[in-house]
Amino acid sequence: MARPLKLLTVLLGLSLSAVTPGLQVQAAEQVVFVSGAFRRSIPVADLEHLAQTGQARGLLADVLRFGKQEPASVAKLLNQQLTLPIVLTSRLLSTRIGEALLQRLAGIFSPLRTPQKGVQAIRGALITGLASGNGSLTATGFLQAYPSQELAVNIPALLGVMSKASSISELVRFFSESPLDGLRGDGAAQSGGEPPKASSPATQPTAPSPAP
Repeated sequence: MARPLKLLTVLLGLSLSAVTPGLQVQAAEQVVFVSGAFRRSIPVADLEHLAQTGQARGLLADVLRFGKQEPASVAKLLNQQLTLPIVLTSRLLSTRIGEALLQRLAGIFSPLRTPQKGVQAIRGALITGLASGNGSLTATGFLQAYPSQELAVNIPALLGVMSKASSISELVRFFSESPLDGLRGDGAAQSGGEPPKASSPATQPTAPSPAP
């Protein structure tokens, strides 16, 4: 049964990209950090090299040195796995809560030249990446499944999120719970718990007429 399910999720990921003009099934080749007019690109190959060897090279090495980050620590972060049930995740991403989560992520990560397609790109990368990783996803696995050659990272938005969490588990919790927080205001209406409206005069119950 696992084999058909994996094939189904792969096809789902491919179809998500195929139905979106300009988003072909391909891997990200450059991660572009953007802040206003500032842009710096790091090849995904250098990130994969760091994940595999624990050693940084090129501009990535300079960035880590400038930020006083140990390459081995960043490599560990790149290799950290997020395990999710593939079919359930694909269903969740199609719900209202899933869309809210994708919108939040798309505010940070999006295709450089077509940022308006950020939601579709993240959805496709998550499903395809999870399918390729047999239900597990790493940062490099996500990049390998991302359907755009250039993945833009909005630095101010990323720093804003990182300021709210000090670990990967807290980041995951932040992203998974924040859409729920935004929906709680109208959650009652969505779940059928909307306060009853006042009855109109036409529907008010009338007292029985006195017997003649």
